[in-house]
Amino acid sequence: MAAIDTTTEGIEPVCGRLYALGITGTEIEDAADFNDFLENDTKYWDYIDESLLYKKTAPTRVKVYLTDDEHGRAQLSAIRQSMAELKALDEEGRFGTLDANLTNMKEQDWAENWKQYYKPLKVGDKILIKPEWEPLADDEGRTVFHINPGMSFGTGTHESTQLCIESLEKHIAAGDNVLDLGCGSGILSIIALLLGAKSALAVDIDPNAVKIAKENAARNGIGADAYTAIAADILSDEAARRQVSAQQYDVVLANIVADVIIALAPFAKAVTKPGGTFITSGIILARKDDVRAALEAAGFTIQSICDKREWCSVTAIN
Repeated sequence: MAAIDTTTEGIEPVCGRLYALGITGTEIEDAADFNDFLENDTKYWDYIDESLLYKKTAPTRVKVYLTDDEHGRAQLSAIRQSMAELKALDEEGRFGTLDANLTNMKEQDWAENWKQYYKPLKVGDKILIKPEWEPLADDEGRTVFHINPGMSFGTGTHESTQLCIESLEKHIAAGDNVLDLGCGSGILSIIALLLGAKSALAVDIDPNAVKIAKENAARNGIGADAYTAIAADILSDEAARRQVSAQQYDVVLANIVADVIIALAPFAKAVTKPGGTFITSGIILARKDDVRAALEAAGFTIQSICDKREWCSVTAIN
């Protein structure tokens, strides 16, 4: 189980973001509700177990049940990234820390248990994703991406990541320069380089994701001259926006969530070269039309929309 520390005011936006990630089963612990019960429903006090009185001072939390496997690990990483984005938007600190932590076992143990479920994976026509602890007998002529996913979202097994990779295969060309917004583990921008791109700039709001992205780049033989990763919130950090927009890019990637993609659309338009490609994913099907409309309003031309299960990817041309 993962518990997200928040406030009474933060419950609704936290649950909204979880829903956007496809997570609908939550458990809410709200100290304010419990205190209200104690103050106003005195006739029931005799029925309150003393063991529950800790809730008077317990933090407000939204709890999510996660499976002890690759899918659960990917969900935790996605939750953390989404909560980091929400925290950046919460300038007044009304929603609390928004930290998401495991409550039923040590994270290190959970991470190690998860490894047994993650095997080499074919994605698209050209890519083979291989965890570094797994042997590889035959790469079948595919480009191999070696990964240690660490604690960041982006292992290649999530539908949104696969949709991005499949679109990337079609649009990347030798010598391209790439911008990866919300890079997570760096999987997309690093694969772009393995497929022939010349350089990539990766950006993520989570410093831990940036650290892991750099490690994954080195793991795949990519040097700092070709791969740059920075921790920044492009939506609010003006200095970072200037740094990123110092040049334009052949391919811009954003595997995030619909609301952030919509907010980023005008910026992505400005930093994508004329004729360049903006590949977006992490979009639940219910938000597909919202993203398409935002990209078109920003001046992009929709090139394709693809979906897998409840997720979709929208690829647009500048």
